[in-house]
Order: sequence, then C-alpha cells, then structure tokens
Amino acid sequence: MSTLQNNTFGNPLSIVTSTSWFGYLARIVLTFMFWGSGLSKLIDFQAGMAEMSFFGLEPAAAFNTAVIITQLGGSALIILNRWTWLGAGALAVFTALTIPIVHHFWTMEEPMRTFEFYVVMEHITVIGGLMVVAWKSR
Repeated sequence: MSTLQNNTFGNPLSIVTSTSWFGYLARIVLTFMFWGSGLSKLIDFQAGMAEMSFFGLEPAAAFNTAVIITQLGGSALIILNRWTWLGAGALAVFTALTIPIVHHFWTMEEPMRTFEFYVVMEHITVIGGLMVVAWKSR
C-alpha cells in the first residue's frame, strides 16, 4: 500500500471514519433496535407490560422495567463511548436471552418456524457485532 493510501489526506474513507461525528453516528445506528425498543416500552409502559405477559414474563412491570433499563442503559454506554464493553455485553446477553424466550423456532410450526429462524440468525449477527464493539473498546 502506498504512503498516499495510508495517509488520511489521501484516503477519503479514512477522512470520514476518523471524525468524531462518524463514531457517534455509527454507535447510534448500531444500537437503534435497542434504544428504539426501550423508548417504545417506556413511552407506552402498558404495551411493554402486555408484551412481557405475552411471553410469560411475570411480574410484567418488573420485567418491562428491567428491559427498558438494559436497552436504554446499554445503548447509552455505547453511544457515549463510556464503559462501552459493559453496554455491549449487556445488550449481547439480552439479545441472546431473547432467543429461547421469544424466538424458539424449534418449537414452532411453519411458516413461523422459518421466519423465527431468520430472526435468530439476525440476532446472532447482532451479538457478533456487539462482541466486536466490546473487543475493540478495551
């Protein structure tokens, strides 16, 4: 690789990715599914409780509160780049726990089995992304 390609001045991708706004944008986008869900459960607490009850998580208010804290707190730690490893770890564990609780495709009939299988594959990918965030934040 030439010196020009290694030089930030000569590499447009490096120019963009080395800015602080790009880091914030990347962390906001990465955590969107978590803070979006957490805000939704906070704004409409009753709907969040109904979701918890639907999946057999009782007491629903306590589970909804724990989910809100995990999703918003983990997202904030990543977005603000403070204790990022902890936020990424919390969100990764949370995402892994949703698989046997919510997305247990192996117990479902078609067509939901296939749909939930793909949701699980996406969740595993998100977990991998969060693992990279935790690893790179050390």
